[in-house]
Parts: sequence; structure tokens; C-alpha cells
Amino acid sequence: MDILTRWLRFYLPELPVDDTQLAEDLTLRGIAVEGIFPAEGGGSRFEMDITTNRVDAMNHYGVAREAAAIYNVPLSPLKDGIAAPVAATKSGKGFPVCIEARDLCGRFTARVIRGVSVTPVTGIIAEYFAALGQKSISGPVDVTNFGWLAMGQPTHVFDLDTLEGGVVVRRARAGEKLRLLDGSEHTLVEDDLVIADENKALGLAGVMGGWDSRVTEATKNILVEAAWFDPAAIRASSRRHGLHTDASHRFERGADFDAAPLANNLVTRMVAEQAGGDVAGPLVDVIVPELQSKTAERAPILLRVSEVQRHLGTTLEDAVLESGSRTSGLNEEVVAQYLSALGCELTPTGVIAGEFSVKLPSWRLDIEREIDLIEEIARVYGYNRFADTLPAFAGSVRELPHAEQEHAIRSTLRALGYSEVVSSTFLSAEDAALYGDPVDGAVPMGNPLSEEAGMLRSSLAAAQVGILAKNLTRDVNNVRIFELGTVFTGTTAEVHEQAGLSLGATGGVAGTSLHRAEDALFFEVKGTLEKLLAVFEGEVSFEAKPLPAWMVEGRGATVLLDGKKVGLFGELSAAGMGKHKFKQPCIIGEVNAQALLTRKLRQPLSRDLSRFQPVERDFSFIFPDGVQWHAVESRLQQLNINELQRIEPVEIFRDPKGKAVAAGSYSLLTRVIFQSADHTLTDEEITGWAERITSTLKELGGTQRA
Repeated sequence: MDILTRWLRFYLPELPVDDTQLAEDLTLRGIAVEGIFPAEGGGSRFEMDITTNRVDAMNHYGVAREAAAIYNVPLSPLKDGIAAPVAATKSGKGFPVCIEARDLCGRFTARVIRGVSVTPVTGIIAEYFAALGQKSISGPVDVTNFGWLAMGQPTHVFDLDTLEGGVVVRRARAGEKLRLLDGSEHTLVEDDLVIADENKALGLAGVMGGWDSRVTEATKNILVEAAWFDPAAIRASSRRHGLHTDASHRFERGADFDAAPLANNLVTRMVAEQAGGDVAGPLVDVIVPELQSKTAERAPILLRVSEVQRHLGTTLEDAVLESGSRTSGLNEEVVAQYLSALGCELTPTGVIAGEFSVKLPSWRLDIEREIDLIEEIARVYGYNRFADTLPAFAGSVRELPHAEQEHAIRSTLRALGYSEVVSSTFLSAEDAALYGDPVDGAVPMGNPLSEEAGMLRSSLAAAQVGILAKNLTRDVNNVRIFELGTVFTGTTAEVHEQAGLSLGATGGVAGTSLHRAEDALFFEVKGTLEKLLAVFEGEVSFEAKPLPAWMVEGRGATVLLDGKKVGLFGELSAAGMGKHKFKQPCIIGEVNAQALLTRKLRQPLSRDLSRFQPVERDFSFIFPDGVQWHAVESRLQQLNINELQRIEPVEIFRDPKGKAVAAGSYSLLTRVIFQSADHTLTDEEITGWAERITSTLKELGGTQRA
């Protein structure tokens, strides 16, 4: 938002610094000034970046309050100035107001002005609007906009003659229609909060007023409204109807409960000045005590100056006394000065020196504990005024329970050429349904940031696909990535967290002799998973079981460790390829990392290299297609020949014409290496082992080639 420095100086007549220094000091205190520009009419226009938790600073008076605390200068009080009570110029009764939804509306103020003449604004409002680039609508409406720019409290004006009876703040009726000020028509639900008269809805509370009760040039009588609404209710309605307004932006972050009557006074006074008319009757101020006790009347917080000094440490203003003791720059006087300037009321407890009971200001709902007050003191005092010291530490560094396993996963994959990525914890409902676990289910967010981030991720696969897509659109065509992170399953009431692991790969494989690039990529990822799981204790195997819908049928497999499923991998389906506009195959793998983190790592064994000559022997057999390599390797290892050092497939051959090797079969050349640690092998030993190997391969269904 934009802030005018001459508007700030209206509240701070004794401000001692120029605009440049003011911008720097505000930024150092977390009220960031992103840009400084000359303003029409004098002074500067600050382009501000106010964080969402500081709704109290999203206005000129809030920023002025921060500056007053920094420089210890007086701040002109609203209640004695432009927002002071307005005396009625015409007798009348208070306008009838009824709050039916007492859990959603905590305060509602109303005041009647009769005999107005709606004309464009003049004077200071017109000057400030021109400097801010604020659009002018009509006199009374511009005054309401001036109000929230001044003190942050949204207000609204109704054409009084369009109202039937008094104001009722209630939940909407299911199916109720409402046309808003922007001309859009909305069908309301029972969870929407509306401001209504006795017969119809007048506006969507805290979001936008209604079309039929708007102020026009023909308006003669006005009802001024200022209220406090429940943040969650306003946020839900705003999201539900796709409306984000200046009012909803503030209400859904927690408005000031005590600001409504002040804002009503300000708008009433300025409307009467700008449009004429008589203020009829008293200000009506209806309060719901239950909500007041949770906001403006929260219980005080105990603050100990000793805790302030302990948490914040040494300051540059600390002094060493002659006795050798140290006095802190953050003493009782300084602490009281800063918190009082921020709106807190400090009362000494009288029990221990340096202890205060702190009544919190109604506009700071983000302060809840003693540590929050300490943070405020540090912020206003200035982080640059603390000495650079290291915190005290006693004890030793302890690794997390599964740190060794996590390190093994990361180091193995990095060694295999994979880069680690970090993705969002959220994903869309569509991706959750496609990539998630159909049994455990995905967890929906109660208040999602957007439809694309409406679910907690139950799978990391969707993110890997998205990251591959971003790389490909930037002409990075050879990508190997992995992510080790938390996945969530269950329901909103009961969320289960566990570690997940996902791989993504696309691009060619150098040096391959396979006919199709996707075949090479597929077997590369399969080999990666074998290498990774071989780090852990257990036997690795694969099964061609039914695959999820996001994989190509027949182009994937389930990964097993000791016969139990720990993951799967496969080629991305045509639908997934089309959605992301892939022009080359992508292989995605998912592993239940939680199952690996609880498993022991395989401990490598070292032994002296043998000084005796190794001996190689080749065995050429024809096997049916149903006999896989892992079965051959496993059976040969079960022979328990101590001198058998290595078993490796040298050549696999299939004859498409079925001449050299019959259809449905393949030729496998297996090489074994024998070596003894204590003697030179004899022909008799080697011949005996070769016969055992030949016999075993025949038992597997193999036929020895001549």
C-alpha cells in the first residue's frame, strides 16, 4: 500500500527526521518501505510492504504509531481529534440494530445523517486522493475510503431511504440472491454473513456493500456503519465468492475491535462537512461481550524485564559499572517507553521489581505471549543496536534418529547423478486424486491458498512431474532429480505424516545399445532403485503388478524389499505427457522412505586383495523368456562356492526371426570369476564348480549352447 509522509506528519507534528531517514528506520523495524517517490502537493509517497500479521500498520495512523515509538515523540490521539465523538445536530432516536449472528459479528455501530447533498469531495480528502492516485467515486463513499486509509477501519454508507426497518446482522438464507456494488450477482449460502434490513440482504458483511442500497447523487439520507466481524467468516466468504476487497483484506486479518466507534465518528463528521446535512440522534454501538473478551479485553500478560534482558542479550548501550557488574540498555524505563508507545498499558505487579502486568492493545491480536512482547521490544529498539555475541551452549550435538539413513539415501542418489529438489507441501485435488494413495486418501486444507494448493501432498510424484516440465520448457532436456520429504495421508481430523521419496528422469542415456531411448531410461531408473535399496539390508526384487493410472500400462513395476512393497516406478502416461506438453518420455519413481529409514544399513565388509590369479569361465545358455536374471544370479549364489567372486551377464541375445534362437526364448552369456585367498586354483576345482553351475542352469530350464 502507499503512505503519504505529510499525512504521517499530520499525526506526528514533532517528527524529527526527513523522509529518507524515516523510510530507513521504519524498514529496520519490519515496516518495510520498498520505494520513495515525490508526492503531489509536497512530501513523499512511500510504497510499503506490510506483512499479513501487521494489519494494524496497513494505514497512516498505524505507521505513524510505529514512528512515534521509534523516535519517542507524541502521537496525536484519534479520540480527541478527527475521530472524536460527534454531537447530534438534530434530535432523534438511535437507529435500530440487531446482531443475530453473535458468534460472527462482535460490534456494530450506526449513525444517521439527514439532508445530505452528494457532491465530489474537496479539501484535504481530494488532495490526499490525488497524491495517492486514489479513484474518486462520490463524496460520502470517498469519505469511507479516507477512513480506512487514515486509521485502517473499513466503514460503509447506505442510502437510508432504501432500508426497510432496522439493520439485522445475520447469516444468509440458503439460495438468497445479492447484487453487489461491482454489479455482480451472487447466490449466498448459510455460512455467509450479511448486513440486512428486516426484509432483504443489504451487503456481504466485511466484503462489499449491495447495489440496491448504494449511495447515489439522488441520496438524501445516509446511514453510516462501522463494525467488527470474525476474521475466519470474512475470509471464507471472500474466497467463496472470489472477492478480495480492501475491506476483506483487513477484516480477515483481524481488525481492531475498538476502532468501529472512532471510524464511525470520523466518517460522520467528514460526511457532514463535505455533503452537509444534520447528524440525527446518538451513535448506536451494539457490543457482543463474548467476542469483546477475546479481542479488546484479553487477559493481561506478565512481562519480566529480566526475561527481556535474558532473551535479547547484550546491547551496544550496556554499561559496565565500577563494581564490575553490567547494566543493560534495555532497562525498565526503556521497556515501558516502547510498549506504552505501541499501545500497551503497563502496571507494576508489586511483587518483584521489574515485573509488569501488560494490558494488550485492541489492534494487536498477533501478540499473545510474553515472548511476543519481547520481540516487539527488540524490533522497536532496533536489531542493529544489539552486540554480536554467540549464544551459550552446553551439551553435545545429537543426530536425529534416522540421520544416517537419510544421508545414505541422499549421497547414493547424488553419486548416481541425481539432483535434490524441494517442492511445495500442497497440491491440487486433481493431482492428489491421480498420484495419491487410493486407500489412505489425501487431506484437504481447511483454508487453502488457492485451488492449485488445496490439499496436503500425499505423493511427491506430482511435484517431480511439474519440475521436469519446467526444465523441459527451458530447454533443459536431460534431467535427473529426486526429493526426500514428508507426505500426508488420512483425514482432516487425523493426519498421518511419514517420509516419502520420489525420482524423476527424462532425457537420453549415453552409450546405450537399446533400440528405444525410453527403454534405456526405464532400465536406468530401475538400476538406480536397485543401487539405492542395496544400501539397506534385504533382498531387492521387482514385480509387474497393476500400475496406477498415471503410468503407461506394461511400462512400470512394483519395487519389493524382502518381498514387501516399498515403491513403484514407471513411464508417465500419454495423458500426463499431454497435460504438461512433454515431447520425450519421463520415468517417475516413488519409494516409501519411511520403510527405509527404519531399516538397518548394509554394513560393507573389507578384506585383503588376493595375490592369486583369478579365473574366468563363460556359460552360454538359452532360457525361456519367463526366466529372469535375478533368478539366475540368486540360484548361483545359493551354491555357496566361497571362491565364486563375481557373477555378471555379458550378453543377452534375441533373434526376431526365430532362427538362431527360437521365439519366446533368449540367449544368455553368463561370466563367473573364481579366485582363492590362499592358493592357486587347480583344474579339478574349477571343473567341479563349472559342472555344478551347468547343472543348476539346466535345472532353471536352460539349454546349453554348443
